[in-house]
This record gives sequence, structure tokens and C-alpha cells, in this order.
Amino acid sequence: MTTEGTGSTSLSAVRENRAHNNLFVRGIHLVERFFHPNYVGLIVATMFFGLSLTPSLLPRDWFFQGLISGINATIGYGLGCALAWAWRKWIAPRITWPDQVASAWIRRPGWVLVAGRGAIVLACLVFAVGMSIKSSTWQRQITDLMGMAPVSDAGYPRTVLIGAVVVGLLIWISRLVVRLVRAVARALNQWVRIPAAFARPLGVIVVVVAAAMLFNGVLAKSFFAVANSAFSARNSHTSANAVQPTLPERSGSPGSLAEWDTLGSEGRWFVANAPTALAIGQVTGKPAREPIRVYAGLESADGVEAQTDVAIAELERTKAFERKVLVVISTTGTGWVDTISAQTIELMFGGDTALVATQYSYLPSALSFLSDRDKSMTMGRTLFDKVYDRWSTLPENARPKLLVYGESLGSQGSEGAFSGLADIRNRADGVLWVGPPNSNRLWSEFVARRDPGTDEITPIYADGMSVRFAANPDQLAVPSPIWNNPRIVYLQHASDPVVWWSPDLLFARPDWLRDKRGPDVSPEMSWFPIVTFWQVAADLPRAQTVSDGHGHNYGNLVPDAWAAVAQPPDYTPELAARIAVFVEESMATERQLK
Repeated sequence: MTTEGTGSTSLSAVRENRAHNNLFVRGIHLVERFFHPNYVGLIVATMFFGLSLTPSLLPRDWFFQGLISGINATIGYGLGCALAWAWRKWIAPRITWPDQVASAWIRRPGWVLVAGRGAIVLACLVFAVGMSIKSSTWQRQITDLMGMAPVSDAGYPRTVLIGAVVVGLLIWISRLVVRLVRAVARALNQWVRIPAAFARPLGVIVVVVAAAMLFNGVLAKSFFAVANSAFSARNSHTSANAVQPTLPERSGSPGSLAEWDTLGSEGRWFVANAPTALAIGQVTGKPAREPIRVYAGLESADGVEAQTDVAIAELERTKAFERKVLVVISTTGTGWVDTISAQTIELMFGGDTALVATQYSYLPSALSFLSDRDKSMTMGRTLFDKVYDRWSTLPENARPKLLVYGESLGSQGSEGAFSGLADIRNRADGVLWVGPPNSNRLWSEFVARRDPGTDEITPIYADGMSVRFAANPDQLAVPSPIWNNPRIVYLQHASDPVVWWSPDLLFARPDWLRDKRGPDVSPEMSWFPIVTFWQVAADLPRAQTVSDGHGHNYGNLVPDAWAAVAQPPDYTPELAARIAVFVEESMATERQLK
């Protein structure tokens, strides 16, 4: 009886001797010595590559798909290499083979073994190309569900090439890391006299800890410092179509405590492009008031406390607490406020409104999510608390309706103002949160405690008595006409990756892929460990590239949600239609001019 280890040594010797007698085999060995492929890793990588081509939440082009598939394939290659190592290290030495089996393998010609490895490579290539072609069909299915132009089939076979380049680059980097670990282990063994058996795992620890400290410290700080600097320059930019307001009801006007130059790019656009009383009156058919828009940028004051004090002072200056409606808005990263949401509430109440918002970051939402989440919640909580403290001093019959609004990361900052549902009921008259990130604390609690039998994509919480979730106007009326005040609405599409992306996707199948799918989610989408996490993560930067009513685009649903939350008087279907036309025209103009 021979052990696997002895048999393997004999096999290797015979294979090498026979390989040298064949030019083709010699060429294969040359390629193998250069690339050092692990065939188990290659097989698992191909599986991960193929799975990553299955449908995700949003459609994507062949180039972007190649990048994502390459990352997934690299992870698969690493797992395959780990499996092969575990087999050689722990399982193979425990297996004994009959003499005749070992002899048969020793006598096998080298070219047969090389051909076997070639067959593995060919099969992997055929599978990858076949899946890339099939993926174009899945992509067309998603675009059909979203009413978008179909994705071209022509480029998808190129996905394999892009993926291969990404895999090669990432494997090359990983091998550099392995060499670094070995170098550290040798140094520990030779200089510190640590035994080799301990030096190797200690070398891994040293490199990992050093990399983590470098990334979390120097690299992360440097990256965000550079990003902050770059986007602060953009923050100083003023659109040619954002003209300093002269009306006293706007921050940035000549008498404002928040000077025009300090509001930032998004803040200047927000205060400069409010609808006038004349325009509002033309839509509603009634006399209107000039709507108040208050904004404090990062440069309006030094620090959160001072910045929110400026906002409160601006509310006092403009007599905002004498209006019918006061809306506290938590912005997204750069200080952006959704035009549709702002104009809709102003038109619904004939301009008898005051909107207040503050900027907490120079960075766009994706980067703010990584570095400024705490800032967004601190700003959201501080602003609302100060507005509430001033609002609560007014006689109850003289208080404006106090509404809360936040979209995307802004909803997370806005949620930070409240400890729970009871706190919302005690301190607000209505809440609209749009496209909430999966990490939102209150959203997660409401969804986790949803009524039995309801789906995660459109849950029902406590019979919808206070909190409701909707992806279309009809769902705002579910489950019953009884809806207590204050009304709280979450807007969330089944295809919005901002809502559904979570680290839990790595190793746990979510309920939204276990329950009935949303109408714009492919029925072919499945959950795969690790792979689905990266698929949905890749959907995040493209969340607003799809058509209205899908992904992270909620504009066509916001007016209905505001009507349900704010309950404006004399709000008729005819007025709703006129408001929709005005807002649509305004957004078309904004896309051209901003």
C-alpha cells in the first residue's frame, strides 16, 4: 500500500520525464510555471463568475458586468485554492490507494494529464462564454420590467475578457501580499529567532494588522481628505442659473444671516429656485404666499451647533413659525434637497410653508455613507431638536404643522432625531422618508416587527395604524382607511439597492428574495452566498440610472405620499394633476440648467 504523498511524488516524477518528450506538453508546463494556475481554484472561480452573471436588481452593461464578475471570480478562485490546500493538508494524507490504482496513474502518459488540465480550462471557458451570452437575455428581461430600452447583446461575450483581466490583476496583487507575508515570516525567523512554525502565522497577523491600520488610518484619512478637498471645490461652484435671491423669505438674500456665498452649491440652488407666489397662484388658482426656504451651509457657521443656530435664527427672521406648515429636511451628503418634494409641499399649501435644511458634508452620498453617517445623524437630531424646542413654546392653536422629510442617507439622518415610534408621535405631525438605506435603525425595527404574513418589500406594521410602506400610490391606502396621526410613510421600491443592500447578504438569504418578488424584480434572480452581496453592491452606484418608479427614483410617487402624510385642505385630483405638470416641467428645466 502506498500513501497519497508517496504516490504523488512518484506521479510527479514520471509526469515531468514524459512531459519533456513532448513539445506541446513542454509548452503547457511553461505556461503553468508562468501563471501557476490552481485548477480547483479555476473551477470554483468559473462557478462564481457564472453566478455573478445571473440577474440582480438593476440592468447593467457588459463592461460594468465584467468588472463585477471579475471580482466575484477572484473570490471564488481564492476559495478554491483554500479548498485544494485543505485537501492536500488534511484529507489526502489520510487516504491510502490500492497498488494497482497508483501504478495506473504512474504509467499514464504525461500528455494525457496535460490534456485533462486543458479540458478543464476549455470547459471553464465555454461555460463562462455561454453564461455571458445567457446574461444578455436576463438583462433584457430586467429592462422590460422597468420599461427601458433593451441592453445590446453584442458586447456581452466581451464580459469574459474584462473579467479575466480583473481576475489576473487581483491575483497578481494577492501573490504580492503572499510574498510579503513570507518575507515578514523569514525576518521573524532569522532576526527575532521565532521558530518557523510560529513565524508564518505571525507573519500573516503582522501584515493583516499593518494593512488594517494603514487603511483605517493613513490611507482612509488621506483618501477622505483628498475627496473632501475635491468636493469642497465643487461646493464652491455656483450654477449660472442660481441667482442670489432678493426676497427676504430666502436664505442667502441681502438681509439673510446665512450669507449667499456660504450656502454651498446645492444650498444656493435650493434657495434660488423656489417657486414664487405668482407661479404658485397660477397653479392653484388662488392667492398664494411667498414660500420660505431656509438653508445653512457648512461655511455658514463653524460646527453643528452654530450652524443649526443660524438656521433657527433664519426661521425667526423670516417668521417661519407663523406659517401653516414647517418642514424639517435632512439633506443627502452634498446638501442636496429633492426639488420635487420641496415644490410639491409648497404648491399643496399655497406657499404658506417654511422649509429648513442644513448641509453636513461636502461628499456625495456614497462617500458620506462610509465616512459621515454619524455626522448626518448628529445634524438631523440637532436641527430637529432645536426646531421642536422653539415650536413647542408656541400656543397649540398657533403652531404650524411640523413635518419631517429625508431621502436616502437623509432619511437616516432624519431618523436620528427620534428614539422610536412613540417619540415620533409625540413630536411630529407627519413624516416622509424616501428610499431608506437598509442600515436605518427605525426602518429595520418596523420591518423586522411587521405583521405576520406580510412581505418585506411592502410590509404592514401594526395594521398600518401609523406607519405605512409603499412602492406605488395604491399601497398608501393599505391595509385600511383608518390611519392615525401623525402619519409616517416609507417609500421603497423592490428594485432599489439602497434599501436592500446589507452585509447580511454575504451569508444569509434575505426575506425579499424568499417572499414574492416585486413587480420590477426578475423572477430569475436568486441568492448565492457572497455573490449576491457583490451584485447588489454593484447596483448601488447605478440606482438612479433607471426609469422613474424603479430603483432609487421616487419622483413620481412623492406627491401622493406628501398628500397622504400632510393631508392638505382642498386637495383635489384636478389640483394634483396641475401640480404634477408644474413639477415635471420644473424638473425638465432643472436637468437642462443645473
